[in-house]
Amino acid sequence: MTCSLCATPSTPLIPTPVPGGPENASVDLCGICIDQHDSPTNPDHFRSLATTMWSEDPAVQVLAFRTLQKIDAPWADDLLGQLYLDDDTRAWAENVAADSQHKDANGVTLNTGDTVTLIKDLTVKGAGFTAKRGTAVRRISLVPDNPAQIEGRVEGQRIVILTEFVKKS
Repeated sequence: MTCSLCATPSTPLIPTPVPGGPENASVDLCGICIDQHDSPTNPDHFRSLATTMWSEDPAVQVLAFRTLQKIDAPWADDLLGQLYLDDDTRAWAENVAADSQHKDANGVTLNTGDTVTLIKDLTVKGAGFTAKRGTAVRRISLVPDNPAQIEGRVEGQRIVILTEFVKKS
């Protein structure tokens, strides 16, 4: 298989959701593209966007657009100027959630729907159990007024968790 974004052949691919558009929209990406997408430290890895941005898959077009916007290089600006997106796809590409102020124990940004892992045993007040270290909390919600708290379901109970006791999975 080939990475949908960088066109690297014969590499393990990871289905990656493309937020802001149709439900369940995802693209198969290589590990390098996933690691580099939020802040490209090696922009030359994405030079193949000159070809892959013309994919017929709107999700690939959206990721190409978003990636090119993050690359500070003249060639990326040139490609952005060439990229044509229909009105619906452009609206999707520009529909990016505001940066979250919620950070895990390592300073990694947390977003709604992320999976986190507890890094410490936590006594859950009022529920009568201890959430054990290493427990995965899937599909978290962010507490809007407090960036130090998230909500998640542990052992069937919806609880509030301090972000300093979790790491993003």
